[in-house]
Amino acid sequence: MLFTELPLLERPAAAKAAGFDAVEFWWPFASAVPADAEVDGFVDAVQGAGVQLIGLNFFAGDMPGGDRGLVSWPARSAEFADNVDVVVGIGDRLGCKAFNALYGNRTDESTPVAQDEIATENLALAARAVARIGGVVLVEPVSGAPRYPLLTAADVIRVIDRVEAAAGVSNVKFLCDLYHLDVNGDNVTAAIEDHFDRIGHVQIADSPGRGEPGTGTLDIAGHLAALAGKGYDGYVALEYKPTVGTVESLAWLPPADRSSAARV
Repeated sequence: MLFTELPLLERPAAAKAAGFDAVEFWWPFASAVPADAEVDGFVDAVQGAGVQLIGLNFFAGDMPGGDRGLVSWPARSAEFADNVDVVVGIGDRLGCKAFNALYGNRTDESTPVAQDEIATENLALAARAVARIGGVVLVEPVSGAPRYPLLTAADVIRVIDRVEAAAGVSNVKFLCDLYHLDVNGDNVTAAIEDHFDRIGHVQIADSPGRGEPGTGTLDIAGHLAALAGKGYDGYVALEYKPTVGTVESLAWLPPADRSSAARV
C-alpha cells in the first residue's frame, strides 16, 4: 500500500531508502501459481534491497474486483492449496514467518456452514505447511467488504478456535489490524486486552480514512503502548493509504526511528 507510485519490484529498495529494514507485501502476483521467473524476480528485489520480508499474503483472488481471499471459497479450494506451496517456497527463501490468509467473502453458490467447513480445512492445511519453516498463519477482520464475515476480534478468535479444535494446530494467529477493528465498530482496547495472547501481528492505519497516523482520530499511539505494555515485541506494519506521496506521508515518523519502527 506504500510506494505505489513505483513499480512493485522497486518498492523494497524505496522502503530501504526511506529508512526501513523490513517490508511486507500483499500477494505480489496476478495468479495463485506464478511462473518461476516471476517468483525469482520478486525474491531478487527483496534481497537486493537489503530488507527483511516479514509478512506475505496468500493469493486472495481479484482484490480490485472485490475478492477477499480463497480460504472459505469451496470452488477455489484447489487453487488455494496450490498457492500454499508457492507461499511456503517464497517464505523459505526470504526467511518470512508470517502469512496472512484472507478468509473470503460469502458466496451465493454455497452456505455459510459449508464455507466455514472448507475454511477450517484450508487453514489447517496452510498452518501445517508453514509450520515446516517455523511460520504462522494470520487471520484478520476486514472492513469495506460487505460479504466478508469476519468483522471483529471475536469473529477471528472463533475461527482460530475452530481450526485448533479440528486440526490440533497452534500456529494460526490473530492479525490485529487496528484500522479494520475500529472501522467495524469493535472495541480496540478490549480486543487487545481480551485476545492479546492470540495476536501474531499488528497493522496500523488511522481511522477514518485509512491514511497515515495523524490524519484521523484513532489513538494509535495509545493502542501500541498497550500492546507493548502487555509484552508485544513483534512487528507493526504500516498498512495505510498515503494522503500525499509515500515519503511525504512518513513525516509523522522521524527518520532516526524508522529502522526500528516496525517494532513496538
